[in-house]
Amino acid sequence: MALLHLVYFSDVLGVQTPVDVILPEGKQGIGVEAAGEAELPKVLYLLHGYSDDQTIWQRRTSVERYAAGYNLAIIMPGVNHSFYCNEAYGERYWDFVSQELPEMMHRFFRLSDRPEDTFVAGLSMGGYGAMKLALCFPERFAAAASFSGAVDILSTAKRHEDGWKRITGGKSMRGTECDLFHMLQENSSALHKPRLYVSCGTADFLYGQHKKFIPALKKADWDVTNYEEPDAVHEWGFWDREIRKFISFCFDK
Repeated sequence: MALLHLVYFSDVLGVQTPVDVILPEGKQGIGVEAAGEAELPKVLYLLHGYSDDQTIWQRRTSVERYAAGYNLAIIMPGVNHSFYCNEAYGERYWDFVSQELPEMMHRFFRLSDRPEDTFVAGLSMGGYGAMKLALCFPERFAAAASFSGAVDILSTAKRHEDGWKRITGGKSMRGTECDLFHMLQENSSALHKPRLYVSCGTADFLYGQHKKFIPALKKADWDVTNYEEPDAVHEWGFWDREIRKFISFCFDK
């Protein structure tokens, strides 16, 4: 796999912006399975959590090795502490990740643009971002995953009220595109819905949000696979296992 540390000028953010990209190669080094290159690579947008950046998935997991046999490109953007939202007193990170990022990645690289070849996943804050993309734009993705996701944005914002004023401007997110429970109802009748994979450890501090989210998804008739690992907490050993499982999930039709 080829690893690229890309920096380009984002018109949406108005600044030079880093994105890390893993691209498949026809041949690999010793001990790594190679994938063929008969078709354009499929694409996984892989989102980071609150305390991290676009480099973290490479540093803390073996995601490159897990993806090597699948002809899969991995796009890893950085969004700071934005929760993948347009900030009231900051930057338009939702416009960046939902609109500009895919446009620029397909401009720079030869990648499949078919919905059936496009996936999104993330952990914690990134799990929220992945679900937000899947629920707001279900026609774009074949599968989406949240690992230990902060999926109840209203609960998360209430716990960190002062810090959220930069994002919300003091307004409630209830009933907006930032409210996943609202969006899964809004798009419950979408003609195309991605398969969802949602997981969390039973000892994770976000497990309560996970337990609330799963029945809401099922009630709104979304195809969701729920996995709860006993005693697992908010840590990279769990997420390393989960990204490996999700990559297999994407190709297991």
